[in-house]
Amino acid sequence: MAIKRKRIGLRLLAMMPHQRSANVRSLAAILAKGLYLGLLAVSLPPHQACAADDAAPLSTLSRPLSAHEGTATLPAIETQPLMSHHPKRANFEQERASHEARHVADWVVDSGDNRSMPFAIVDKTDARVFVFAANGRLRGAAPVLLGLTRGDGTVLGIGDRPLSTIRPQERTTPAGRFVAALDRNLRGKEILWVDYEDAISMHPVITTKPAERRLQRLATPTPLDNRISYGCINVPAKFFEKVVRPAFTGTDGIVYVLPETRMAREVFALYEVEGGHARLEAVSQQVPTHISSEAVRP
Repeated sequence: MAIKRKRIGLRLLAMMPHQRSANVRSLAAILAKGLYLGLLAVSLPPHQACAADDAAPLSTLSRPLSAHEGTATLPAIETQPLMSHHPKRANFEQERASHEARHVADWVVDSGDNRSMPFAIVDKTDARVFVFAANGRLRGAAPVLLGLTRGDGTVLGIGDRPLSTIRPQERTTPAGRFVAALDRNLRGKEILWVDYEDAISMHPVITTKPAERRLQRLATPTPLDNRISYGCINVPAKFFEKVVRPAFTGTDGIVYVLPETRMAREVFALYEVEGGHARLEAVSQQVPTHISSEAVRP
């Protein structure tokens, strides 16, 4: 199946004014003082000559200056105060969210890690997904179904294997930062590709196996029964139609899947979003141009 992808792909010179003096008498005084110091140095023993050099005003330039010495001795240089950092935060509206989900969302908005694209945060511990507009305003949230087994990694090459060969302990939803895009599966159903190589997508809940009770699992208030899939992220059908699809239509986006066996700071370049914190340059993840398997783990 052909999958179309798009590739996501400031030194000022300060001119210092040279100050020149036209006062001849001042220049003569400086020369006379220099001559006097030179004669004095010749007439003194070496150690006294060094002491005289230390006392000379120009000698202060050979050692570090304190703040007040620098102001008094050197020509004044006009400077501007550093601009203070005003933190940006994600807007969760009135939606309930874990501290970890809020931390990651705030960091995404403040650092610009989403590259001005819509983004989603999947909180595996709480089994919930939050979809945001590019500016960090929440578009919607919903419960999710996740991989049967807890874990943040995935088995190498699992995207190429038939579902029947994937053992229960291998059915995980990997954590990480993924560039996502809408597409269709083999049955023509719309999905949001998340992890291309490992065949992980976000899609409307699968209901073809009544015994799995996926709809009922989504409806319960606890996340304890939301582990059932082969790794894909199942969401309510209406949520996909009303929130996911509009958010990612005509654009790529970023999906952040929070880890459950590690701390988020071990997976993302997180920092505490607060005034005065330097912004970090986010690390981009290249977008695969294709996926080796057309299968999707349900």
